[in-house]
Amino acid sequence: MKHILSFVAIAMLLTSCIGSGEEEMPTDLEGKKAYLEGKRAELNQLTLEVAQLESEIAKEDPTYLAKKVTLVTTSPILRSNFEHFVEIQGSVEADDLVDVTSEIAGRIISLKVKEGDAVRKGQLVAELDLESMNKQIAELETSLELANTVYERQKRLWDQNIGSEIQYLEAKNNKERLEKSLETLQFNLTKAKVYAPMSGVVENEMLQPGELASPGMPIVQILNTSRLKVQASVPENYLKDLNAGQAVKVNVPALEWETEARISQIGRVIDPANRTFGIEVQLGSGQQKLKPNLLAYVYFKDHEEDDVITIPLDRVQEEVGGKKYVFVVDHSGEKPKAHKIYVKTGRTNSDGDVVITDGLNGDEELIMEGARGLVDQDLIEITKANESI
Repeated sequence: MKHILSFVAIAMLLTSCIGSGEEEMPTDLEGKKAYLEGKRAELNQLTLEVAQLESEIAKEDPTYLAKKVTLVTTSPILRSNFEHFVEIQGSVEADDLVDVTSEIAGRIISLKVKEGDAVRKGQLVAELDLESMNKQIAELETSLELANTVYERQKRLWDQNIGSEIQYLEAKNNKERLEKSLETLQFNLTKAKVYAPMSGVVENEMLQPGELASPGMPIVQILNTSRLKVQASVPENYLKDLNAGQAVKVNVPALEWETEARISQIGRVIDPANRTFGIEVQLGSGQQKLKPNLLAYVYFKDHEEDDVITIPLDRVQEEVGGKKYVFVVDHSGEKPKAHKIYVKTGRTNSDGDVVITDGLNGDEELIMEGARGLVDQDLIEITKANESI
């Protein structure tokens, strides 16, 4: 208030001086000094007159010169433990995503499963039409019958030392070759039925009944949802903060699903292109909605401090020069006032809290709502007290 009155007095003084136009500014040094002393005396007199007027006005109208009171909310500052977590983007991957294929070529005559079906290991998935193979077997059996007859006759002749040895060996070789070929075709005939190589859920139908299946061509895909993982690439500067078996948090935004898991594997090579290394986090079973390539976030703790002062970051204000400050409650007078305190800040966390490294003791009452626009020693009125921060 004194500063305001001084400014008022100076303004009145300057106005009177400019308006009178009776005195001229001396040009010599001694004259200027004398002139300054005279003006100081006039300013003192004006200050006394202003104070007298304020006193008289206050008696008749106490609200005229009353200072504005700002409504604020406050919260006590307490010491607590601080944790900082790093967020890394990754994706859900499947350890077991298997293509069910046929070992032989054939047209699909029956598909026993569809997308979304749960299957068990060894369950029948598809049947193939192998009629052409049956015809080949019939032809081979006829040829083998003739080869056996020729072989038996050549053997009898050879046992009687009739005929040449080469004729006997050729007949024997032809019989044995046909037997092996027939055995192979009969074995391939058992491949007409395609079975699931593992338990899981049918993720995709790659072929439909009537289409031709070839060796190695996927008929369906089976996903084992009990063995899913999250893969992520982590900047190399966090290498010292991660270990195999370390607990982390995993969040899948699309499903609004979060869980705690452990790092199962840490990559041994740094990618020279982006200076990152890979990590794998094994997920638990029972999440049927999880699918490969879903976006996932991994959170791990890289810093913690015990018994420190933390406050909401949005309560820290900054001057043009870069100095940071907060407002706390000053209860030393008859009415509470805002007290400006310069602070130094440390790390922030995902909850929007910042560590105060210097400036606060931890026993202050922080001004929350209404702090913007306050000036040091402004009168305040506390409307409600929040819970401790």
